[in-house]
This record gives sequence, structure tokens and C-alpha cells, in this order.
Amino acid sequence: MLDLEVVPESSLSHERWEFVLGMHFSQAVCVIQQQVGVIRDVHINYSDTSPLEHDLVINMTHDGIRLLFDPVGQRLKIIEVYNLSKLRLKYGGSVFSSEEVAPTIQQVDQTFGATHPGIYDRERHLFLLNFRGLTFQFPVEPKFEPRFAGGLGSLQFPGGGSPLVSSMSIYSGSSRTGTEAPPMPVSCFSGQVYTEKCDVIRSDDVTIGVRLRLFAAGDSHPGLEGGLETLVREIRFGDSCQDVTSLLGAPTKVFYKSEDKMKIHSPFAHKRAASRRSDFFFNYFTLGMDILFDARTHRAKKILLHTNFPGHYNFNMYHRCNFDLAVEPHASLMNSASEGVHIRAHTKWDEVCGALKPSSRPVVLNRASTTNTSNPFGSTLCYGVEDFICEVMSNGHLASVTLYQPEEV
Repeated sequence: MLDLEVVPESSLSHERWEFVLGMHFSQAVCVIQQQVGVIRDVHINYSDTSPLEHDLVINMTHDGIRLLFDPVGQRLKIIEVYNLSKLRLKYGGSVFSSEEVAPTIQQVDQTFGATHPGIYDRERHLFLLNFRGLTFQFPVEPKFEPRFAGGLGSLQFPGGGSPLVSSMSIYSGSSRTGTEAPPMPVSCFSGQVYTEKCDVIRSDDVTIGVRLRLFAAGDSHPGLEGGLETLVREIRFGDSCQDVTSLLGAPTKVFYKSEDKMKIHSPFAHKRAASRRSDFFFNYFTLGMDILFDARTHRAKKILLHTNFPGHYNFNMYHRCNFDLAVEPHASLMNSASEGVHIRAHTKWDEVCGALKPSSRPVVLNRASTTNTSNPFGSTLCYGVEDFICEVMSNGHLASVTLYQPEEV
């Protein structure tokens, strides 16, 4: 049984880890992976057809905890405990739910100190006790409705009984309804840099690079929630490895393109014989971006921007890159009635096709984990448009956009 501390409008915390409002989906998954054997039976729920309209959910059925993530920003917005009997919960050091302590209305009132009457939801037969950033739900049988006149004190049950909490929600703000995920707290940065926005730089209908607006935890105020630093960096085709590293820092990982697909797993994968040079990627997972360097010149020649949609083979490997690729009207690029288009991480492929002239025959891209396994998410389609390639999922959303430098440039 997990022993957890409830912090309204903030977190659900263990002495060694915590789920914090505003944390990214991948960070919550990392916490769960580190607690393998302790946190068990975990399910991820999302919408295949409308991933931006429904919350991304991590359901820990063994512990009765559900984490709801905003589908656009993919940050934690609600922590819901729907089975308190599986946890030991405390607030301010006082236990209000455990094997020995039943989470009744009186116990919650005693622990949290209700300062205003609760609300009765007649449609769902629930009594709601609200605090800022915290809501408790108590089921009330319909036969007791006539006894209810409004407020905690008017609830009367035979034999002096009291209903138990059926669920508890932690969120940001004064009400769970309409709540949004807060900005990522400084405690979740862990020395990493994240992308706020990525503008694709184009000149004379040719892509030349990207302009990144980044944010990181400032060094001058460690631990302070407001201590964020904003950075603006430009990466252009032709930049050297040293240029990119000085602007963005060391990559999370370096990946070498090779016919030997298992070579990357070798501890000496970075060593290559001169006769077997291969292009290589700088992987920036928290930026949602890869940069491909030429094996001979060691200069950037491709930039990959990832959308991190659930249902894609690479889901949860990258953070979502909030890019903006503005394509201006051009006779060879646009459809007849088009006035230009902005391709963003949330743009669907049919919107792109309505404005641009993509390649008529796409390339089918099918990934597999090993030679003996298949990709459960199926293949994607890659369409070329001038000097960029759109990878399209079966639901019409973009999985990635690859920017490259034309040979004639």
C-alpha cells in the first residue's frame, strides 16, 4: 500500500517520488518505470481518432490513481484518486485514509477543516466538498435526498453512519470544471531545456533553418517556481556539430545511420572506420527535434520536428515540438485558390492538402522493434512538399515534419 502526501493544487507525493501538476507525460511515465514492482498494472488511454479532443490518461488500476493530461500540452492537469482503500493518504502529516482510518465526511472535515458548505449534485447523487485545488466526492443514496437541505451539517444518515469518500481530485485553481494544466514547475526541469515554440525560417520559398524559443530553469534562483530563463536560438543548415552544441548544449543521444541496425546498441557505436562513415543524428528529446549531420562534412543537412502523438511508434520518446512552418503563395507549391498555409504540430493533413501540392505517391514507412516483431501502430505515409516531408498517421495527424536542404542550394 502506497503512503502518499496530498498537497492541494500541487501534487501527490511519496517520500521518494511525486506526481506534480504541470509535469510532462513522459516524466510521469519515468516515475512509474522507476517504481516497477511498486506501481503495477498501469494502462494508458487515449483517443485514436481525436487525440486532441480527449485527455491523455495514465490509469494505475492497482493503486486506484488516474492521471489526466492535457492533450495539447501533454502536461498533467488533474490527479484523481478513485479508490482510497488502496492507499494510505495524509495531509500535513495527519492520516485521513488508511486501513485503520476510514475517509468519512467527518474525518475529511477534521483533517482539512471545511470553511464553507459543500455542494450536492442531484443528477449524480454526489456530495462535493471543495477546497482550492482539491475536491472530495461522497456518494449519497437517493433515499436520503429528502433529508438533505444543503450543506455538510444537514446530511443525516441512520445509525449515525457517514458515507466514505468515493474519489478525490487534485487540480490547479478553485474548481475542477474547466481547469487547465499549469506551467511545468521548476522542480520538473532536472537541468533540461524545453521548446516553447519553433519557427521554421524560410527565404525565397526555401527552408534555411529553425528559430527556437527555449525555456530552462535559471541558475540564479534554484528551487523557485518563477526562476525560468528564456533563450532564443537559431539552427541553420550548414551549421557544424560545434555550432549546434554551443547553441543547444550536448544532445540527449547520438544516433548513427547504419545498415547494421544493431550497431547502435554497442558501447563503441561512436567509433567508425574511415571506410564506413555514416551520417549521424543529434537527438534532442526534450526539444522534440533531431538534427542530421553529414558524415563527411559534419554539418547539419536535415532537421526533424516531432509531434509526439499517441498511437505513433515513437510516442513518449520526444516532447511535442510546437513548430510553425509558414508557406507563402507560390505557383509551383500552392493549389489554385490557396493563399498560403501555416503547418503546425496540430495541423491535420487534409488542411495541408487543401493548400499545397504534395507528392502524389507517398512513401510507406513501417517501423518494427526487431526482425521478429511487428509495429502494433501500423505504418505511416510520407509526402514530399518542396523541401520538407510530412509523415502522416492513419488518423490524419502529422507524426513529424522533416526539413532538408535541397541539393542545388
